[in-house]
Amino acid sequence: MSSQSPLVSASWLKANINAPDLRILDASWFPSWVAGPGAGREAYERGHIPGAVYFDIDDIADPDSDLPHMLPDSVKFSSRVRKLGVGDGNRIVVYDANDFFASARVWWMFRVMGHKEVYVLDGGLRAWQAEDGEIEDLAPTITGGRHFTPRVRSDLVHSMAQVRQIAETGEIPILDARPGGRFKGTESEPRAGLPSGHIPGSDNVPCGELVGADGKLRPREELEKVLGDFTSRPAIASCGSGVSAAVIALALAELGNWDVSVYDGSWTEWASNEANPIETAKA
Repeated sequence: MSSQSPLVSASWLKANINAPDLRILDASWFPSWVAGPGAGREAYERGHIPGAVYFDIDDIADPDSDLPHMLPDSVKFSSRVRKLGVGDGNRIVVYDANDFFASARVWWMFRVMGHKEVYVLDGGLRAWQAEDGEIEDLAPTITGGRHFTPRVRSDLVHSMAQVRQIAETGEIPILDARPGGRFKGTESEPRAGLPSGHIPGSDNVPCGELVGADGKLRPREELEKVLGDFTSRPAIASCGSGVSAAVIALALAELGNWDVSVYDGSWTEWASNEANPIETAKA
């Protein structure tokens, strides 16, 4: 637990953008059902915060998994982020052009790898532009070459087997970030052939309730109304494929709970396995 915020403001970033130890990562990503392949990189190339490099969650991922953008092992992660100019001793600010959709996941990925000095730009690119922040469309020259030393925190990741056991015992709350209709089983999943519903015993915390109309995380008092029961104990966040689940982890960190885990395979893995029970809303 910590009282420190996982967020930085656009005004803070403007004031500190030239700090030699600061690295800025653009994690723009859009689900396949709302945009075509590569839409995140295209958004980055159209315009990004000066000096920002692009972090592709579909590329910095486990190549042996048939699930989308799963967490890679520490060797691959370390190698890829070094190529982005990120290493030990760097402060990292992550943002995206789609509110917190993937920037929260990249924040979580770095924390899994043991990097503590990682933050999310509150409000993302929208907040930067509202602050009259400069935008550039040229790729920066990557410098640094520092070694990135992973110190993996396995407590921040849960597997399907672990979640199955926890669902049976109810020992740890499971928080699902998907919209209510998908959670209840009254609306279809956007991934073809995947049934809707939820992990038995889980609670629905749609990530849209945690983000305001301005794309910023809601004020703490509003977050507490949604997450108050989970601010002081371990929890597991889930969603469709492990991306928006990290928004729950980010919001709880803002409230002081830094130990929230993510079920990386999330609903895509759970619902694809016929052995897993699926719960829906009662008629």
